[in-house]
Amino acid sequence: MIRKVRPERPTPRARALGRWFDRAARPLPWRGPRPDPYRIWVAEVILQQTRVEQAVPSYRRFVRRFPTLRALARASRAEVLKAWQGMGYYARARRLHRAARHLVDARGGQWPRTAEDLERLPGVGPYIARAVAAQAFGEPVVALEANGLRVAARWTGERGRIDRPEVRTRLAATLAGEMIGQPPGRFAEAVMELGETVCTPRAPRCPACPVGRYCRLRTEGLDPGRIPARRPRSRRPTHRGSIVALIRQGRYLLQRRPMDGLLGGLWEFPGGHRKGRERPEATARRELREETGLLAGPLQHLGSIRHSYSHFSVELDLFRGPPKPLDVPTPPGRRW
Repeated sequence: MIRKVRPERPTPRARALGRWFDRAARPLPWRGPRPDPYRIWVAEVILQQTRVEQAVPSYRRFVRRFPTLRALARASRAEVLKAWQGMGYYARARRLHRAARHLVDARGGQWPRTAEDLERLPGVGPYIARAVAAQAFGEPVVALEANGLRVAARWTGERGRIDRPEVRTRLAATLAGEMIGQPPGRFAEAVMELGETVCTPRAPRCPACPVGRYCRLRTEGLDPGRIPARRPRSRRPTHRGSIVALIRQGRYLLQRRPMDGLLGGLWEFPGGHRKGRERPEATARRELREETGLLAGPLQHLGSIRHSYSHFSVELDLFRGPPKPLDVPTPPGRRW
């Protein structure tokens, strides 16, 4: 006699989460009845460093400019960086562009359908590969991101720090167990939706949680400020420097940053870090000379600019003035 293998059934927590998601899911533009791997990929890359409410208009603008994988692959790097303007972390745009060209040139525009194969694409890491594989192709893999880690830690009352590999392994196993019997893409999106809208980092809305009865944070009255546990924040260093807006006949001298590294491929004024007790104007003149070979005439101090990145801040003194002499040739790789 041949026995029929009964499909594994979702857990009560997973069923409750799925019913809530079907009812409460936000109508985000990359969601739809027929998942599009290109649009899911673009959205996930944007969402890596951007909250959903900020990501939506940026996503719409980007896919209007590049509506398909082939359109993105055909574009120049400068066009892609321009379309990415305002989203920051420009390395993401460069990685998208590089992977799009590889998919079109090496694979004829055909998408890999597993996380393992997606991760072989240039610039695609484990999270993006797993998110696309689950949402676009239904592969039962867990894409660990901040929302999923937080939700799973609170479900299980995890006390360990979520930056530790053994803790992340336990939380991934929890989510994988809850995914059983569920469409993987729907489950992945439901967990992210719960983390974004209910199980938030601060002041989670526990009374409104659809799975509160299955959550140790709520049933045991645990402190949401302590779960998940995180590494103590280190003080963010500040780097100081000067930049020079060199002006001639109403035009400013700009130079392009190296393609690899922070803000790669973008245009900037010459300038750089202050050395020791160097005065801001002395830094401006030295950096201009070292980077371009040019000298400046009288410089006017226009003020200071402060900007914060994820791991450090910069404080820059801005100077403006003419080159000396005025008719100096334009250095290679620069433009007025």
